[in-house]
Amino acid sequence: MNRNGVNEMARQYLGLAPERLDEEERRVLHGINDHKPISRDMAEEDEIRSTFWDRLADRVAAIGGSWGFIFGFLGILIAWMLVNTGILPRLHDAAFDPYPYIFLNLMLSMIAALQAPVIMMSQNRQAALDRSAASHDYEVNLRAELEIMRLHEKLDAMRAEHIEVMTRQQEMLALLATKS
Repeated sequence: MNRNGVNEMARQYLGLAPERLDEEERRVLHGINDHKPISRDMAEEDEIRSTFWDRLADRVAAIGGSWGFIFGFLGILIAWMLVNTGILPRLHDAAFDPYPYIFLNLMLSMIAALQAPVIMMSQNRQAALDRSAASHDYEVNLRAELEIMRLHEKLDAMRAEHIEVMTRQQEMLALLATKS
């Protein structure tokens, strides 16, 4: 098939003029026309396109959003408070960050100020990847649906041809039976 074949498939199967096709629909019809598969590994494509900073943002989000991080950070906070409230005042008569832990609050604020945008970058990237995967899923599903429609047409044509041959054979047998 050629470009006219793509235009014909657009009208016949999708009921759309070729100029009204979405990019995904156009890719699907060209894939059918060229007898090329359209399936691809979206995770692999993402790995190829992702930069060092993308992967770093994903890693920070994965670590920062885990129970291990929460429990570990909770342990650090408790240790900080114990050291500055119980241990250092007894040993040295002073703590480097006594209650109300102003330095700890500063550190927590800085961590939150840096971690939140990095996590948002990762979430935005994941959302873009999800949209890309959904678009690809649509293409694959559309391709499968169109191929099934084409197979039904072929089967219907074969069935009609078979019925026509059987009808002719029956007519010939009936004609032979009347002559005998």
